[in-house]
Amino acid sequence: MSGAGLSRAQLTRSAALASIGVALLLAGLKLWAVWRTGSSAMLGSLADTALDLIASIATLVGVWIAAMPADEHHRFGHGKAESLSAVFQTVLIALSALGIALSAVEQWVSGARTDAAGEGIAVSLIAIVATLGLLAWQRHVLRRTRSIAVATDHLHYKSDLLLNLAVIAALALDQYAGLGAADPVLALAIAGWLAWGAWRASGRAVDQIMDHEWPEEKRARFLEVLAGQPELRGVHDLRTRTSGEHDFAQFHAVVDARMSVAEAHRVTDALEARIGGEFPEVEVLIHLDPEGLVSPEGTTPEELLPGRVGPQRSG
Repeated sequence: MSGAGLSRAQLTRSAALASIGVALLLAGLKLWAVWRTGSSAMLGSLADTALDLIASIATLVGVWIAAMPADEHHRFGHGKAESLSAVFQTVLIALSALGIALSAVEQWVSGARTDAAGEGIAVSLIAIVATLGLLAWQRHVLRRTRSIAVATDHLHYKSDLLLNLAVIAALALDQYAGLGAADPVLALAIAGWLAWGAWRASGRAVDQIMDHEWPEEKRARFLEVLAGQPELRGVHDLRTRTSGEHDFAQFHAVVDARMSVAEAHRVTDALEARIGGEFPEVEVLIHLDPEGLVSPEGTTPEELLPGRVGPQRSG
């Protein structure tokens, strides 16, 4: 299935359902492997997979709610449900890292050894193959949707690849090289990696919840689009934010003071059409200012279009 004909909502839901299916499969296999091997690294991998399952369910709920259209109680849509889902996932990742670290320390102190390394390695290899398939589909979905919830889930499953490789190394070094400390040491390394991943994943989600401005490159491209409107004399007070799949931008547009209301309305419509051609997911709020006005204090706002400096004020 290429996903070429699927909507954004269908794609994000398919990614979430795929991750749930993989997590269920791996949780069953790893539970059996922990029972057979007694490995802390494998136990950590099982704990991480169990939290993967919960996080994937949270991803499904988040993208499902985010796809709902705006209503009278949520006039800007439900896009931030994806951000909340991503934050929830990072909390689970951090808890997973803590649990793995505690288990590793306990094993190190007690000097416990692992058993049945071959079976544990086989389970980890199956987990790697299943995870690679899931990551391939998630990458396809991310190219089409830019979903923050799926992106966080994707980051978590990428860390799972390293986690499963570490489990293989721990079991092999313990059983075949006689290095009993390898299992808890690598489990601690896994915990550190997961904690770092949680920290990185939290940034983008928090930025959306806090209505962080667009990246500078995106703002600059937006202003380039505005500069292509010939009737526009200037732009100031640009404010931007992102919520789920939707972008929001509002700004003051300066036009000729002699322009009629009807003509100004035509210019605004043309400007919105121009923006929509380059930023199809953006919702725009434009405030018109007549050229030549100054504030009572005699100050002027910062002009954002190069070469278009003039006395303006916010209306």
